[in-house]
Amino acid sequence: MNPTDVVQHAIGATAGGHSFYELFMQAHIVVKVVMIGLVLASVWSWAIIFTKIFAFRRARREADRFEQLFWSGQSLEELYTALSRDRTFSMAALFVAAMREWKRSVEGNIRALGGIQLRVEKVMDVTISREMERLERSLLFLATVGSTAPFVGLFGTVWGIMTSFQAIAISKNTSLAVVAPGIAEALFATALGLLAAIPAVIAYNKFSADSARLAQRLEAFADEFAAIVSRQIDVRS
Repeated sequence: MNPTDVVQHAIGATAGGHSFYELFMQAHIVVKVVMIGLVLASVWSWAIIFTKIFAFRRARREADRFEQLFWSGQSLEELYTALSRDRTFSMAALFVAAMREWKRSVEGNIRALGGIQLRVEKVMDVTISREMERLERSLLFLATVGSTAPFVGLFGTVWGIMTSFQAIAISKNTSLAVVAPGIAEALFATALGLLAAIPAVIAYNKFSADSARLAQRLEAFADEFAAIVSRQIDVRS
């Protein structure tokens, strides 16, 4: 909103409250751009939040189901055959990758048993990194929105206050009717910044904690499977 527009709208400002839509339509073009950017960032953040909620829930469910199968007494060969037919996730993907490397090494060259454990461990490390990278994808956007949205909203706030001061200078009137529209725009921009930032920060912290717990589970299973591989090597030696 230009300073002259502020003065023109000032008379009607005290007649009744402004809706959010009216605040947006009367705002300066710079403040409008800030508001639109914050709304888009908020919408995209919520899309990521819901996607990650289902992704982490699926990863935990797949890990629980695999652990039940793994410790049920079923042979590793049968379990590998059953899981390798379909696309696997989380801990099942870690097991399939490790078993695939084990079978390739044993069937390819029985004399190379000394390096099998190291290769299996390397494969499991790469699989863990790949699985965690898939789950943590887009979390950086949440962190960015959480850290920058308040400052973007503050920029809109400062611009709105500058518009109010310009309106005061033009009208030479310090009444609330002249100052209120610009201040309302400024506070609206601040509110949008907080509306985008707060959920993004909360979600990022939660997903980071969930990611750390899942990574610990995968690393613990990798250590257990490495011990199993070590015992098999000792038996074959």
